[in-house]
Amino acid sequence: MIVVGLTGGIGSGKSEAARLFAGLGVPVVDTDAIAHQLTAPGQPALLRIAQAFGTEILDADGALRRGELRQRAFSDPETRKTLEEILHPLIRECVVQELAKNPVAPYQIIVVPLLFETGGYANLISRSLVIDCDEALQVRRAMARGRLTEPEVRAIMAAQLPREQRLAMADDVIVNDGSLDQLAARVRDRHEKYIQACIVSHSIS
Repeated sequence: MIVVGLTGGIGSGKSEAARLFAGLGVPVVDTDAIAHQLTAPGQPALLRIAQAFGTEILDADGALRRGELRQRAFSDPETRKTLEEILHPLIRECVVQELAKNPVAPYQIIVVPLLFETGGYANLISRSLVIDCDEALQVRRAMARGRLTEPEVRAIMAAQLPREQRLAMADDVIVNDGSLDQLAARVRDRHEKYIQACIVSHSIS
């Protein structure tokens, strides 16, 4: 079975591409969604985060102040490192469990925003797929979608690999610089290529 690691810079359209793949019947494991589950009230990971950063990182209901933590993490490398040390092993464990739920799928996708930066999924994935657009478009999309300021978006981009380096490391690339229909067509084309690769791999084995 092929496992594709899907990544891309903030605002590139990773989530939309993942949704389109899922619509084609591809099992998709989203590490951001897993991170949200792990940091829900009552979860052990949230307790560890509160111990590391103080209870002020929680609101009156005991929920994580995600925006505040994100701002701290992307403005301070040590904060980001501590947060990653808490969450990344737990997220990876959940990913392995989710992949095991679909053993007969031709291929599966793991959505990992920091796929190349962490290096923690190299032995899980068969190929890497980058969703790409130019940086100016990334900024506009991220600001429109997440109600982030441009400095906040730029700080997140600075914590990610430069676009050129990410593209150089990619096995496959989908350019997302146009309409949703154009992205959907490119996702379908890549999906067909992966299905063909699975058929060839299966016939050889």
